[in-house]
This record gives sequence, C-alpha cells and structure tokens, in this order.
Amino acid sequence: MNNSKYKAVPGGVCAPRGFKASGIHCGIKKNSDKQKPDLALIVSETMAAAAAVYTQNLVKGAPILVTQAHLQNGRARAVICNSGNANTCNADGPEIAEAMCALVQEHTGVAARDVVVASTGVIGQPLPIAPVAAGLPALAAGLSANSAEAARAIMTTDTFPKEAAVEFELDGALCRIGGMAKGSGMIHPDMATMLCFLTTDAAISPAILQQELSQTTEGTLNMISVDGDTSTNDMASILANGMAGNAEITGEGPALDIFRAALRQVMAALSRMLASDGEGASKLLECTVTGAASERDARLAAKGVISSSLFKAAMFGADANWGRVLCALGYSGAAMDVTKIGVAFHSAAGEITVCENGAGIPFSEELAKAILNEKEIEILITAGDGKADATAWGCDLTYDYVKINGDYRT
Repeated sequence: MNNSKYKAVPGGVCAPRGFKASGIHCGIKKNSDKQKPDLALIVSETMAAAAAVYTQNLVKGAPILVTQAHLQNGRARAVICNSGNANTCNADGPEIAEAMCALVQEHTGVAARDVVVASTGVIGQPLPIAPVAAGLPALAAGLSANSAEAARAIMTTDTFPKEAAVEFELDGALCRIGGMAKGSGMIHPDMATMLCFLTTDAAISPAILQQELSQTTEGTLNMISVDGDTSTNDMASILANGMAGNAEITGEGPALDIFRAALRQVMAALSRMLASDGEGASKLLECTVTGAASERDARLAAKGVISSSLFKAAMFGADANWGRVLCALGYSGAAMDVTKIGVAFHSAAGEITVCENGAGIPFSEELAKAILNEKEIEILITAGDGKADATAWGCDLTYDYVKINGDYRT
C-alpha cells in the first residue's frame, strides 16, 4: 500500500467531520497540586456505526459489560470516559456506568443506549456518581473541535496524551480516521490495550467495521507489552458516522483496502506511543521478526522478546545480552528453527549484528553500548522459516516502575 495516500493530520478524534470532544476535572482524581482532567466526552453529530474489542481478562470492569450491551446493534453516537477509578469489582458498578450514560443523554440529547462508557484507574473502589453529575453540564458545554483536553482526561500514570489522525481518499471523498489512547502500566493486552477511542467520517457497515477493528488490533494494540499484566478495563472502540460522503463499505474491495491501511497507520502510531510511555520507561523497544513460518509465529516471537523482563532489564542497562533474546524466542510458542536465527540491534547510533545462525559472533561491545544507549532501539530478528513478519512494541524495565507501582493506590 502506498503510504503517500495517507497524510498525517492534527486533531485526534476531532479530525474526522462531525466529531467534537471535551475534557474537564470533575473531582474523581484527588490532586493536591493541580486539578487534572478526569472526565472526557466524544460526541458525533449523527448516528454512527460502532465496533469495539474488549479485554479477555475474566474480571471485567462494569463499563465494559454496559458497553457490550449498548453496542449489540452496532450503533453509537458518544463516548464518556473517566480516569482515576476503574469502576471494577464494585457491586453497584453497572448501575454507575448506566448512570453515566444517562447523564450524557440528559445534557447532550444522545440516547443513553447509544453511549460507549469506559473507566480507568484504581480497581475495587466505589466510583461516586456525584462528581460526574456535577461535571456533565460543563463537559457538554465544552464540546468543540479541540480534542486536547479529552485526550488528557483519560490519562492515569501516562506522562503525555496520545493522539493520531490520518487523511485519505475513498471514491473521491476525503476521509479521516482519528484516535486517542491511554495506557502506561498494566499493559499486556489480549484484545486492545488499556483504552483507545477511534473515530472516522468514512461510511462503513457495522459488521465490516467490527471485522477491521478486530483484525487490526491483533497486529497493533495486541502487540504491545509494558509489564505483562492484562487490565480488567482494556477496550478499543471506533465510531464511523459516514459524514465524508463516500459509498458505504460493505465488503472486500479497493475501498476497504484503503480504509484498512489507514486504520492500521493510526492504531500503529498509538501503539508505539503507548509502549514508549510505559511506567518508568526510558527507552522504546521495537522488535521486528522477519522470515517466520507464519504470521502467528512472527507475532508470538516478536511479542515474546519485548515481554521478557530479563531482556527489558538488559535494555535499561544498555547490555547487549542477546542470549536473552534467544531465550525468549525459545519459550514464546513460535515454531522456529533455532539454528537459523539472526539477531541485530539498531538505533540512531548505528546497527550491529550479534547473532547469526543461532550462535554468537564477535562484535564491538563499545558500539553495542552506544546503540543501546539511545532512546529508541530496534531489535531485528531474522528467521529462515518462511516469509511472514511482525512487529511488537515495548519498553525497558527500570527502577522507577517499582517506585510507581509500589504505592499506586495509597
């Protein structure tokens, strides 16, 4: 696919036509220094096709259960999300999630059943509805084409908001896909990663939209790992309001190919940001496996490497301990001929091969150290088993990860 067809544009979830967003501090987060936004809202001018993917954790946040029920008809118009409290493992969780949707209806006119609801934060603490109710008038009044505050309002331990959008043509109509995401810790998704909200003004049927979101998730959001923990509240959703005016995509063909590539570009960009902002991280790790026997094997291998705590620790210390790469490949579940594996490290400081045909080769430790001291590091793995490839994203494991999570709740 020609990447020149896809132009990166600003605006996040508000880049597509007909979408507005807002973010405020309503009081769910208790901040002694400053009032951080903790409530976000996204609204489409018109009804939209909708799709979502959810955590595979057996313990699911109440908002996920409510959203699953609301999206049974494949339609939605709004998204509301709070941070600071996951609304998970609470007896009144579903009631609170439904109440949030009802408040959206009261202040925007969007039917409660057409609202996607999400929460993120501490698990097992009741979520009070009073701050949400008090904040909704200002949240609704603040809806605009500026997505910045909404992107900030969904953050927990994130250090920066994560947004991306692209522009492309379908049947002569100019279309856009935009997105925002949050996630820094408790990230080893088995569907999406933490929270990701996507919007598009392209016209596409709910069934095809669900198909594309599910498939694209497998090669993007599901290829991230920060710490090996799959959250109870992971969810990615997408609304498609069709306001770009293209012919509705209802099946395979050139239009779907273009849409699919644009969606992947946005979701891959967000995935990369999420990995780079892992709790305590100082380096982004990008592992690419080529020459695997199948796409499944390539994905298992790439994610196995960036999920290895030993390997992540070595990257923190800029130690070219390539044996940890092969160790991770060996238990990743990927079918590989270990006698054909090659490993190289690449960064802005250069590239160095450290393993060929499953065995070590002489290399400069000084050059390796320089390469691994960069902020972004690529781990390049070659297999001699086929033509499949995959990329996974992660981060190094630092002292700060333990500091952040040692007293996260208290």
